[in-house]
Amino acid sequence: MNGNYQYPSKDPMFNLVREMRIRNFSPKTIQAYVYYNKELLRFANKGSREINYEDIRDYMDCLFGLGKSSSTVNLAINALKFYYEGILQRKFFVPKIGIRRPKAEKKLPVVLNKNEVVKMINCLDNIKHKLMIQILFGSGLRVSEAVDLKINDIDFIRKIITIRHGKGAKDRITIVSDKTLSDIEKYLLEYKPLVFLFESYVAGEKLAVRSAQKIVEEAVKSAEVNPNASAHSLRHGFATYLLENGTDIRYIQELLGHARLETTQIYTKVADNKIRGIKSPLE
Repeated sequence: MNGNYQYPSKDPMFNLVREMRIRNFSPKTIQAYVYYNKELLRFANKGSREINYEDIRDYMDCLFGLGKSSSTVNLAINALKFYYEGILQRKFFVPKIGIRRPKAEKKLPVVLNKNEVVKMINCLDNIKHKLMIQILFGSGLRVSEAVDLKINDIDFIRKIITIRHGKGAKDRITIVSDKTLSDIEKYLLEYKPLVFLFESYVAGEKLAVRSAQKIVEEAVKSAEVNPNASAHSLRHGFATYLLENGTDIRYIQELLGHARLETTQIYTKVADNKIRGIKSPLE
């Protein structure tokens, strides 16, 4: 998938991209919506105005046949619904007679605890890699947010990090420990990044999301912790730690940037609550 959306006006996706930009959808969401709509056209071998109800049903069936998860199929439905109903004014998704959504899979998150994270950090020699794990776990960032983080988003006085244009294009703040702030200062002196906290080999350009994920994957492997853990497991660990230490779930919702409290409440199923004061996991 290509992130460059300079479509000519005759391209079937032109109006889709334009409308999504006007509504301030994130580039990642635009990319996904374009992808699934183009995949449907390739699958049906038709133009967008020739697509019918059965074409979409067959495409959904194909996705399930390929072993795609319910969340993936729901994303595809969102993409097609936005285009065909919102742009082309065709009602394929009317409740009771239209395309129905699969039930979302209810899976508990894979959580890394503090001891496992410390073990992962100790397995690494690279200060940049160590800091990536500290930021993900100690401040609860998504990987995409960590690589987007700019040096001036870190407030050393107030001990907070500002996440700009997070999921849903919303800004928020989160906590950061004294230890992490001290390590950031050492890192800045050694690496001297220009703009982004985590830069690629090209000065001034941010690290790729996949590169950040690989850092975590290597640490998981080296530390011999849960092999199913991913970069997002560090964020899960952040939330679970706060919940276990008595932090009000509504504050956790704000720190994580969840639009709905129900999303945050999944951590109540994996947390062992104990009443303590709020603090960063790395404090």
